[in-house]
Amino acid sequence: MEAATGKRTARLRITLNKRNVAALEPGDKPYIAWDDRLIGFGVRVQPSGLKSFLVNYRTGAGGRKAPNKRVVIGRFGRVAPDQARRIARTMLGKVADGEDPAGKRAQARSIPTLREAFHDYMSTKAHHARKTETAYRRAIEFYLGDWVSRPLDAIEYREVEARFILLTRKHGWGIANQVISLLRSVYRRSCVDHEGLRNPVDLWLAAGGRFNPVVRRVISSPSEVLPCWYRGIEAAVKDPAIRCIFWIGMYSGMRRGEILTLRWENVDMERRVLRVPHTKTGTPLELPITRQLASVLERRKQETDGNGWLFPSAASRSGHISVLTHLYAPISHAGGMKFWFHGFRNCLITVAERELMLPRSLTKRLVNHARPSDVTEGYAADWSIGQLREPAQRIADRIDAILEAGPEWETDTVMDDTA
Repeated sequence: MEAATGKRTARLRITLNKRNVAALEPGDKPYIAWDDRLIGFGVRVQPSGLKSFLVNYRTGAGGRKAPNKRVVIGRFGRVAPDQARRIARTMLGKVADGEDPAGKRAQARSIPTLREAFHDYMSTKAHHARKTETAYRRAIEFYLGDWVSRPLDAIEYREVEARFILLTRKHGWGIANQVISLLRSVYRRSCVDHEGLRNPVDLWLAAGGRFNPVVRRVISSPSEVLPCWYRGIEAAVKDPAIRCIFWIGMYSGMRRGEILTLRWENVDMERRVLRVPHTKTGTPLELPITRQLASVLERRKQETDGNGWLFPSAASRSGHISVLTHLYAPISHAGGMKFWFHGFRNCLITVAERELMLPRSLTKRLVNHARPSDVTEGYAADWSIGQLREPAQRIADRIDAILEAGPEWETDTVMDDTA
């Protein structure tokens, strides 16, 4: 044994077989016994008596000036000496070919789990609405919950394919597309940070995988559906506050969540301006208040004293009305036409662009659609409230005319009977 004063290890060279390793006695400090047949192969003996096989090597062209690196192979008792020697010989052969086993292990340990990568991804999306964040978290935890503790390099493209098929079968094409698209986005950031990490969704697509084709919901013309929806709301919705939510949606095209979270501080009746601070696009929205909207807002002001939420609810944790979907089926049944809230938005856009022939850029501004980075459009200043006021009023008046005329199919029936 070669002892070095002041050093933590003692230099000991023996043949590392089962009998010799078992005979090594622990000292007051850790030490390494090196194999006398394979340079770089040793066993570390801890004062506790724990013994672990390891490989020591140097990388690069620095020779003895290059730093030592060590890789633990396994504990004595769990790994036999002959097995540890074979592993060590393989590792040292790779080192001779220029590889760095310790570096690979360090990189593997640094690869995040799916949960960690998702949190990193969400930290870069501060502009997302709370509803969007909630939907993303649900997608990861509910549909991919059994994967969140796995390192990203442990999820394979065949697993992605199997999960996509399962989600499509159990939850529909939309959920499957959304969940796997989110998984793809989460991987992209980590693939940049970790060399050699591959995105399993991209691999699945490269192997012939395909997202489900997007099926857009097709609705009838506003002249067919709006009178039916109006009739259904009048018959099925008894709470006047909730009725007002539907009327604001019909006359403004605002998203449901934007209406539900309105506060009176966002309403300027004197200037006839409605401000929506939190929108899906992250850009605050200002809308002109039409005569129809003013009538609805005046009604609500009398019922709420003009303070706090426009649509307060003592039963809701948020303090405002937050759930409307339970009313969709009764409205559909009473009106004779399938109803969903976003349909109001579709109808308003159709009235503006197809019936009144308003510019698309103006319509997009009214409903706060995310507008593409069109160079030509970028040259023009944004639409002002003053410019929006007259077109918004024309849209609201046209909606009133549609409601007054009644459904097209009823008009056609009357004409046929007269004839």
